[in-house]
Amino acid sequence: MNILVINSGSSSLKYQLFKMPEKAPICSGLVERIGIEGSFIKHNVFSNNSKHSIELSAFIANHGEGLKQVLALLSEGEYAVISSPDDISAVGHRVVHGGEHFAGATLITDGVKKEIKKLFSLAPLHNPVNYKCIEVAEQTFVKAKQVAVFDTAFHQTIPQQAYRYAIPEWYYKEHGIRVYGFHGTSHKYVSEQAIKQLNKVSSKIISIHLGNGCSITAIKDGKSVDTSMGFGPLSGLMMGTRSGDIDPSVIFHLMEHSGYTLDQLSTLLNKQSGLLGVGGSSDMRDIRKLVGEGNQAAVLALQLYAYRIKKFIGAYAAILNGIDAIVFTAGVGENDSNMRESVCTGMDYLGIELNTELNNAYKGELKEISNTTSKVKIMVIPTNEEYEIAHQCFDLLTIN
Repeated sequence: MNILVINSGSSSLKYQLFKMPEKAPICSGLVERIGIEGSFIKHNVFSNNSKHSIELSAFIANHGEGLKQVLALLSEGEYAVISSPDDISAVGHRVVHGGEHFAGATLITDGVKKEIKKLFSLAPLHNPVNYKCIEVAEQTFVKAKQVAVFDTAFHQTIPQQAYRYAIPEWYYKEHGIRVYGFHGTSHKYVSEQAIKQLNKVSSKIISIHLGNGCSITAIKDGKSVDTSMGFGPLSGLMMGTRSGDIDPSVIFHLMEHSGYTLDQLSTLLNKQSGLLGVGGSSDMRDIRKLVGEGNQAAVLALQLYAYRIKKFIGAYAAILNGIDAIVFTAGVGENDSNMRESVCTGMDYLGIELNTELNNAYKGELKEISNTTSKVKIMVIPTNEEYEIAHQCFDLLTIN
């Protein structure tokens, strides 16, 4: 079964084509800077243990145009992998926000599309783009089943005492104000890999997704029971440009005493804070360079970043009443051994003991990096959201 996975962002579109149930993709690619000067596509085809790469540079006005270009790359030229759009059995769409309506992969109908539209205000940068890609895919891959996989779905198992805010119930019932959580597809994938590695019937796992966006999730017996991102993706950990948790009084103060508008506050907390606001760059690699140059603001940024993660590990250890494993994943989690060490240092009371040699030698596969004496397994597991989406689509279409 050929399943095309589409993972669209506000100005980008990632895709992979899988011949399920095979885990390795047939091809993958990225359409970047959509609607911005300097648009480009990177397309990779994998065959006979080799990779063939194609790069194109041309202005791409919108996501619809981007998908048309992707179809041409899939079906035309020397490295075509399909003969026509009809060769695609299903298209799996990453949709950021599913509210309380969706707890798993869902076959897209007119009713499902209406629900996705209703949630535009809760994910204004993503859901409208996700919706547009669904409509274009319906027109492009006419015979394919269209399936939505929601970032929020994995967190629908969070209990009420964890997802409700301490405000009047009316705001929950009328406005849907509650914790939804995000990065669910990533947390689900890596926690399932960790459970296999643990080989235990019952498990208590803390999954730490560290990319430009960061979140941490408490997972008991394979189900999310709490997570750091809430109503939107701003809360919780310190991130590339987002502040993470902040006292709401700061917002009131800036509005009252400095005349900040809602737009200015949103820009401040979403785009000018985090590593960028404290350390001078949203990229962890740049922060490391600045630290090497003696930049004390960058040093503080790293300290804040690690401190927030450690606080949440402690909180989730209490919620889970113990930890079997902590898992690092995503760009920073997989590639920054120094940050993993900073997080795990001084956690011996919780039974977390990092093996420095294994940590520094990590090369990009599922790996335990804890000491043999550590009560808690420390793992690095590369996330694979596109495969997880394809896997959920395959299960939905073959089991039901």
